[in-house]
Amino acid sequence: MITHWRILIYWRLSNLYFWFFALLGGLLPYWSLYLEDRGFSYLEIATLMATIQLTKIVAPNVWGGLGDKTGQRVRLVRFGAITGSLFFAGVFMEPGFYGLLLVMLAFTFFWNAILPLYEVITLRSLGNQRDKYGKVRLWGSVGFIGAVALVGGILELVPIDLLPWLLLPVFAGIAVSAFLVPSDRGERKPPAPKGSLKAIVTHPAVVTFFLMNFLLQVSHGAYYTFFSIHLEQHGYGKLAIGLLWSLGVLAEIGLFLVMHRLTRNFTVRQIAIGALALTMIRWVLIAEVTDVLAVLIFAQLLHAASYGALHAISVQYIQGFFGQHHHGQGQALYSGLTFGAGGAIGAWMSGFLVDGFSTSAAFWGGAVAMAIAIVITWRGLRPPPEH
Repeated sequence: MITHWRILIYWRLSNLYFWFFALLGGLLPYWSLYLEDRGFSYLEIATLMATIQLTKIVAPNVWGGLGDKTGQRVRLVRFGAITGSLFFAGVFMEPGFYGLLLVMLAFTFFWNAILPLYEVITLRSLGNQRDKYGKVRLWGSVGFIGAVALVGGILELVPIDLLPWLLLPVFAGIAVSAFLVPSDRGERKPPAPKGSLKAIVTHPAVVTFFLMNFLLQVSHGAYYTFFSIHLEQHGYGKLAIGLLWSLGVLAEIGLFLVMHRLTRNFTVRQIAIGALALTMIRWVLIAEVTDVLAVLIFAQLLHAASYGALHAISVQYIQGFFGQHHHGQGQALYSGLTFGAGGAIGAWMSGFLVDGFSTSAAFWGGAVAMAIAIVITWRGLRPPPEH
């Protein structure tokens, strides 16, 4: 009986991760191609793609705060799933640039609320089986890869302007799976001691940590906004583009499986500098050797370093420096300052470089950001305290 219950909980928790990241898999690789097809300029595409990151500055803090105060995280996840889907439907009205900008801002504000809340729900539901989190979260990567391959294959047969219609079943999957999550009331968070957060945030090693991750996401601006357009310009088809995106996620999964060995043999600083250097090499290879498939495959495998390794040590870093009382605020700052502000600024800057020069120039811009990050990290990053 207990085993059946565990399987049911595992299935219910995995389900939302699968559909949430399936939407990301259908959106990220192909949305810039859809926008290009609709006649938007490169700067307009960069601005619209930046909204996906921009709302991460505000959404995790607003929704995380609401979840902590009310304990009603499951209801908030359901509300975010339904409301986000309704706002995305505005795409079908085919608004102009400013109309679509409002649609994207509204949709991503609710969509970016789901994951931080759901992470708390998942860890609470697993209880003393938190070591099973990786197996639950893995279904997110399966959903992403599946959606990338399926949507890419379909887009080889149908025009790109049908992309929003292809995403509708995924929105339905998110809505249904949100209502399969057990609806129990979570406990409220006790207040943290005052004054301690400022001391943590102003610590030189923490400032270096946030600067490093900010520049990392700035460098990813060209990748998330123009990688698909860059590949299409070099003659790659929709399915090939999708499979190359999937390869990056597969490399990330592989890295997570062996990350515990890396952290045993290398320091946080060594892993960070190594990963930043590999990320810089990745952007140079994409910028200059796009036509050689073997090199491009190698560059995509380096996603294990540019996202996987740095994200894994960052989660540990936040836990070490921010502790139990400020862990939630630390995660919100990490999401907002790096993925949010860094990702949005990176997208806009890459838009200017593509508009003025070429897609290759945007990836060179990412490589420069990484060179600066290596110097800052070399000089200022220190290991987090042990708790």
